[in-house]
Formats: sequence, structure tokens, C-alpha cells
Amino acid sequence: MKHIVDQERLAARRRALHQIPEQGFKEIKTQNYLLAVFEESKTDFMTIEKWSTGIVIFIAGTAPSKTIGYRADMDGLPVTENTDYEFQSRHEGMMHACGHDIHMTIGTAAVEYFAEHRPENNLVFFFQPAEEGPGGAEPMLKSKLFKQRRPDEIYALHIAPEFPVGTVASKPGILFANTSELFIDFQGKGGHAAYPHATEDMVVAASHFVTQLQTIVSRNVSPLDSAVVTVGKVEAGTKQNIIAETARIEGTIRTLSVKAMQEVKGRIESMCKGIEASFRCRTSIDYGANYCQVYNDEKLMEQFVKKAESSDVITFQECDKAMTGEDFGYFLEEVPGVMFWLGVNSEYGLHSSRLQPDESVLAPGASWVIEWLESRLNKNEID
Repeated sequence: MKHIVDQERLAARRRALHQIPEQGFKEIKTQNYLLAVFEESKTDFMTIEKWSTGIVIFIAGTAPSKTIGYRADMDGLPVTENTDYEFQSRHEGMMHACGHDIHMTIGTAAVEYFAEHRPENNLVFFFQPAEEGPGGAEPMLKSKLFKQRRPDEIYALHIAPEFPVGTVASKPGILFANTSELFIDFQGKGGHAAYPHATEDMVVAASHFVTQLQTIVSRNVSPLDSAVVTVGKVEAGTKQNIIAETARIEGTIRTLSVKAMQEVKGRIESMCKGIEASFRCRTSIDYGANYCQVYNDEKLMEQFVKKAESSDVITFQECDKAMTGEDFGYFLEEVPGVMFWLGVNSEYGLHSSRLQPDESVLAPGASWVIEWLESRLNKNEID
């Protein structure tokens, strides 16, 4: 069933959100903007509540026997935008480079629809802050508000630049990887470049460590498993003739099993001890935010595929698992559900400063979310 969605109105909303990207747990403008949108469609069976810089919306069903959940993430990334949009980010050094502006806009369309078409079962929307970091899902799940509004099943989407507009893709079981941030500080002894023997050079120590790090996946992780260890940032030194006293590397770990994550971290810790002995320095490790795998419930995925294949607004295809990370995995540890990709046909990928999702996705994307949620909310369709 195709639901009538105002593409032009949604595009304007998405553009407004795109201009105000904010860091995790600092989404004040975003929260206020969304609250204003929701107030326009508020009814006596709809409750709007704030949680930190997020929002929880509860729509009471006419004869509820269960509660269906939907989640949209809200934060931006510390990326300087490099698109040709006329509506570029107004926040210097911040950008919606992961599509959360699209996610929120589609979520608002679903809220508005069910505010006008009251469902039989309860419906709860979680507009969640801090998905990109430090991680908003875990504290939201531990909150009193989540316990009060806890759903029986939950759904979410993520844009996919590589898929055409109108494509929905997903799979049963693992969809996204276990992920961990990685920060390592090296502390040695600095000094004059002319007297290297009197120093402990942390540029050399960190460089050796980064090189060793590349052997973990090839020599310590089973070839039948999958893992990625990437260093994305290295900092050391102050001047060309001063030997660096400190160095810092920042990276990410991604695995398709909890066991592999434990093995990778164990090897990193062993390597740090070796570096300390070899270069007479100290190291400290911070794993930062850790996200568990996104695991789609097999039974719900089967029903999702059946509904998607019969839809006249989107095209479904099964996809492979990906090494991307998403803290929606924590929701799926607590509540069965499904996450899916929504194609947006962008030449540039997620987290790119040039990411430009095709806005024509808003109408079919919103229509599909409404269609799917309605099928779960209608007792005649629930298996």
C-alpha cells in the first residue's frame, strides 16, 4: 500500500536538519527543532517526552496487546562539509555525513502519520542522541523512560550510498560488526634531535607499533572469521629538530564475533608491553566506545522480507554483512527487531565530507517505514 507522503515538505525538513549537525549529547538545536515538529501533530493519545538531548514519543493504541518500537539517530560528525549544497552545515567543522538528517526526517513522517491514523497496538519512537559517540543507545536502554516504554520489537534504518534510491536491503543474523574505538598514548623522553641517544623517541615507537598492528588480522584472527584494525590518526612531535616525548594513535577495531574482538584486544595489549620493553616507554590504552554487533531476528526478518517483496514503494534485496558499526545493536540485544539499509545513490560514501544522499528517497523511504510499522501494528497482519 502506498501512503501519501509530501516529498517537498520532507525535503525542506531534511535541509533544515542538515544545517544544524551537533555532537553527541549536544543536540540541543536538533531536539528543539524536532519538538516543534511533533507539537504540530500532537494528539491526546500521543505523549512526547525528552530524554537527555533525545526524544521519546509514545502513541497509545486503541486496543493494545503489544508495543512496536522504531529508532532514529540524531547526531552529526566532526567533518567539515565539502558538498555543493545551498543548505550546507551552519556549524563549523560539523556535518550530517552519515545520513542522520535523512533518518530523522523519515522518522518524523512516521510520527505524523500515526498521529493521524491511530494504530491498534502501541507505538514508541526513540529519537536517540550520540550514535556516533560516545554512544547513546546503552544509557537510553538503562533509563527509567525506556523501561516504561519498552517495546516488544523494534526497527531502524540506515542510509546506503551504494544502493539505488528505492532499494531496501538487509539480511537475517549479523548485519553489522562488533566495533571498538582505539586510542593509545606513548610516553617517552624527548630532547634535541642532535642527541638521540639521550632520548626515547616516541615517533619511532609509535611507528613500529602501527607496523606490528597490521599483523594481527593476518596472523592472529582465524581466516574463517573477519576483523579489521585501522589506524586513522597519528599525532607526535612539535618541531622538526625536537625528538618527540609523546605520541598518540587513534583507530578502530571491527570484528564479526565477540571472540575475535577479545583476541584482537589481547594482542594489542601484548604488543604494547613489547613496545614498552623495546623502547623504554610507557603506553596507555583506551578502547573508547564499544558497540556490539547488529543482529537481526530471523523470524522477524522473514516477515520483513515477505512484506518488502510485496511492497509497491520499494525494491528489496538481500545484502551481505558489513564491517560498519551501529549502536542500534544494543537495542537488538534487549529487544528482537530488524535494521535495514535504505539506498540513497550517492557517489560518495558514509562519513565522507562529500556525501550527498538523493533526497528523492524521502517519500518512498517514509512510505515503506509507515507500511512496515502499520503491518506490525495491525493485529490482523501480525503473525
